[in-house]
Amino acid sequence: MAEKSIPNVKASTGTSAAGRPYRTEIRVRFGDCDPAGIVFYPRYLEIFNGLVEDWCRDELQYSFPDLITQRGWGLPTVHLEVDFLAPSRFGDVLSASLSVRSVGRSSVNIDIVLCSQDGKERVRGKVVLVLIDRKPHKAIPIPDELRARMLAFRASE
Repeated sequence: MAEKSIPNVKASTGTSAAGRPYRTEIRVRFGDCDPAGIVFYPRYLEIFNGLVEDWCRDELQYSFPDLITQRGWGLPTVHLEVDFLAPSRFGDVLSASLSVRSVGRSSVNIDIVLCSQDGKERVRGKVVLVLIDRKPHKAIPIPDELRARMLAFRASE
């Protein structure tokens, strides 16, 4: 299997049907937790980033090494909202889902939800990513092929 950005993200198998979220599981590791025994909140942002990287690689067929090294692009987070709804602990397995809200000229708005195994939401996030040319650090249009693949994960209204 291809490289992973963080070790606790397990990639999904197969492709998602149109309008369905990208889903995977995330195991909470010892290093994710603070002295209180719960996930230290900045770790969720790393988990979000790992989820985006895996979605790009597994479903969009644009791995981050290809985007960054070969094409000279980037896909930075430019806006982020997160609600921490309930704590997660060492050993928990979280169900993660990523769905697309909208795709603009250069940006994609996604929703990420992490749930416990019993379906209770732990963390909910809204993320805006922008495709850039890394040399001038300027936004560039999302190619039509990539846009179509992203839209396959658009959440129904």
